[in-house]
Amino acid sequence: MIEFEYMHDGTVALITLARPPANAFTVDGLCQLQEVIEAFDREAKVRAIVITGHGTKFFSAGADLNAFATGDRQIARTAAAAFGAAFEALQIARPVVIAAINGYAMGGGLECALACDIRIAEEHAQLALPEPAVGLLPCGCGTQTLPWLVGEGWAKRIVLTGERVDAATALRIGLVEEVVPQGGAREVALAMAARVASLSPQAVSFSKSLIHQARNGVPRGAALAVERERFVDLFDSPNQREGVNAFLEKRKPQWQIDTEN
Repeated sequence: MIEFEYMHDGTVALITLARPPANAFTVDGLCQLQEVIEAFDREAKVRAIVITGHGTKFFSAGADLNAFATGDRQIARTAAAAFGAAFEALQIARPVVIAAINGYAMGGGLECALACDIRIAEEHAQLALPEPAVGLLPCGCGTQTLPWLVGEGWAKRIVLTGERVDAATALRIGLVEEVVPQGGAREVALAMAARVASLSPQAVSFSKSLIHQARNGVPRGAALAVERERFVDLFDSPNQREGVNAFLEKRKPQWQIDTEN
């Protein structure tokens, strides 16, 4: 059973989590999601990915808990591996990934959004990692990614006390980057994705990887050295000359896409 829908116009891909009623994840669905993300990653023309949920109430309620009712350790191991692999694929993907949070993002649903580069939430959205309330813990990179975004204190409030965060609070603490009216996240995210596609593909790709170096604990001196090298590396591409000359000539740049790498 396909648990999401996807489409792309060549530069922007849209993935809709679609497993009614709450768009919950199964192991099969996570494997499908990983495969699609990796396929878009290989497709050089795809510059940005938007992920949203089907319907008006749920982005995703997270894992389908029916799978864990028997207490089987092997099922748990398989599920944890699937969550980790799918959301790590999101985190390291070459395209810029934007979450359009159109409702409840709970447990693995919030972890999916955390794995994205940018999060846009609708004003009625609710976000939480309530796994400890059912005897579980976040295993889709949530315990590592959440503190990076909101700090240790708020990460502990959300995970260790079961606190549910509304959209306004999520914006205030840095959990999301923008809040929009109900029904508006998808279009705002697609417009943002179109802006990504208007920029130099090499410059965006290099910049994303450089930003992630800070998250991954690369020493500042080493990271700055790589930053300078990547700046020079841009001059190996005709897009550097195209970008500068388009600006000087007051026209839109015509970027070249490297389809061989």
